[in-house]
Amino acid sequence: MAGEANQRMLTVPADHPAFAGHFPDAPILPGAVLLDMVLQLAPGAGAGVRQIASAKFLSPVLPGEQVVISYSRTAGVGLRFCIACGARKVASGMLVLQ
Repeated sequence: MAGEANQRMLTVPADHPAFAGHFPDAPILPGAVLLDMVLQLAPGAGAGVRQIASAKFLSPVLPGEQVVISYSRTAGVGLRFCIACGARKVASGMLVLQ
């Protein structure tokens, strides 16, 4: 599966529990939740992350926004990901899996 790109689209519900209390009056989705979404979508990635080789959070995800999560396996145990809201890049990085 190395190099094969996959893509999933989902909407972050406005009532997602991570928004509660996270920057009241200007809620954004925490980066840890975005990383968890990547792990939930990528087959076999749920076994765990050994290392976050890189992670850049470039733009906030707001309540009710639709996100596109793209990911691909690298040779070995790496998982490269990119998260976008429309044309706006939200996050990208590389995870080293168990």
